[in-house]
Amino acid sequence: MTHEAAAVVGPETDDASPPAAGTAASGPGTDPAAHLRTPAFRWLTTGWAATNFADSALTFILAIWIADLTGDPIAGGLNFAMLGLPALASPFLGALADRVSRRKLMAWAYVGGAVVLLPLFWVKDAATAWVIYPVTAVYALVAYVTAAGQSGLLKDLMPDAALGHANARLATIDQVFRVAMPFLGAGVYAFLGAHFLVVTTVAAFAVAAVVFFALRITETMVPPTQRVSPRELADGFRQLYAVSPLGGLTTAMTIALASVGLINGVTFAIMEDLGIPNAWLPPMLVLQGVGGLLAGALLPRMMARWGRARVVAVGLLLAAAGLGPVPLGLVVPTVIAQFAMGFGLTSAVVAYVTERQVVTALELQGRTGAASALLLNFPQVPVTVGAAALLAVWDWRLIVVVNVAALLLCGLAGLRVRQAAPPAPEPR
Repeated sequence: MTHEAAAVVGPETDDASPPAAGTAASGPGTDPAAHLRTPAFRWLTTGWAATNFADSALTFILAIWIADLTGDPIAGGLNFAMLGLPALASPFLGALADRVSRRKLMAWAYVGGAVVLLPLFWVKDAATAWVIYPVTAVYALVAYVTAAGQSGLLKDLMPDAALGHANARLATIDQVFRVAMPFLGAGVYAFLGAHFLVVTTVAAFAVAAVVFFALRITETMVPPTQRVSPRELADGFRQLYAVSPLGGLTTAMTIALASVGLINGVTFAIMEDLGIPNAWLPPMLVLQGVGGLLAGALLPRMMARWGRARVVAVGLLLAAAGLGPVPLGLVVPTVIAQFAMGFGLTSAVVAYVTERQVVTALELQGRTGAASALLLNFPQVPVTVGAAALLAVWDWRLIVVVNVAALLLCGLAGLRVRQAAPPAPEPR
C-alpha cells in the first residue's frame, strides 16, 4: 500500500501547495522522527495534550464520586462499564470520519464534551448520583470520536515510516497525564471537590476544540455519494481480519482487553477489603503511567527491532505480570507491579494501532479505527458488569486470577503471530 503525503501547514497560515505523491510534507527529510517536528504535528500535540487532560481528569474521579455518594463499591465499579458503552456507536462514527473533515469532527466533539459535563453541577448527594452514569457514557463518547478521527489525521499527516514515532509520541503525552493526574485529581477531589474538576475539564475540552478548529491539514475523505450502507459500516471489521498479522493481533487484543473488565468490576471491592480509601485509587495507579511513559520513549526502537506483532505479544505478557501480585492482597507489591502493567498495555496498544494504520488505506482509516475501538472496548462493558455480579458468589481474588490467566494466554497466542514482512526501517 502506498501512502500519499498530504500538504500540511500550521495554524498560522492557510495556504500551501500539495507536494508530489510519496514525498514528505513540510520537508522533514528522510528521518521518520523529523516529521514530528513539523508545525502541524506540534499543533496537533498541543490539542492532544488538552484532550488528554480532559479525558484523564474525570475518568477515575467519576467512579470514585459515585462510590462515595452511594456508599456502594459496586456502584463505582459499574461506572467503569459506562466508559465502554459508547463503543456501540463506533461503526457509525468511523463511517462519518471517512466522509467528513476529521479535524472538524473532533473539534465539534470537544465542544460537545464540554457541554455534556454541565449536568454534573446538579449532583449533590446519593439521590442525584444517578446523573453521573449517563454523563459518563457521553463523556466517554468523545474518546471514540477521537479514535475514529485521529488515525486518518496521522495517516494524512505523515508517511508510514513515521507513524510508529508519532503514535509513541502521543502515547508519551497520554502517560504524562496518567502520571500527573492521579495526584492532582485526587488532591483536588479531596480538598476542593469534584465540581472543581468538572470546571477544569470543561476548560480543557474548550482549548482542544480551539486547537483543532485552527489546525490546517489537507484531508482524504470518501465522497458522500450515497447513504451509509451496512456494507460500508462492516468494511472496517473486514479490514481488521483481511491481512496478516492484523487479524491474529485483533483477536488477541480483543480477548485481552475484555478480560481487563474483570479487574475494573472488582476494583472498589478490592480497596474496601484492603481498607484503602477510594480516593487513593488514582495515586496507587501512578506507576502504570510511569511504565507507559517509558514505553512511549522506547517503542519506536522496540518496534523496529522486534516487529510490531512481537511487541503486542510481549506487552500482554507484561500486563499479566503487572496483575499477578494483586490476588496476594499485599498493597506494596501490587502498587510496584503496576509499572509492568502500564508498560505492557501501552506497548501492546501502540504497536497494534500502528500495525492497523500501516496496513489500512487512507479512505478506510476511520472505519477501521472505529471497528477496532468497538472490539477492544465494548466487551469490557458486559465483563465489568459480570465481574461485579460475580462478587456475590466469588472472592475477588479468584476473579483477578482469571484476568491474569486470560492475559497470559493472549500474550502466548500473540507470540505465535508472525509479522507478514520485516518492519520498515526506523532510523534512530
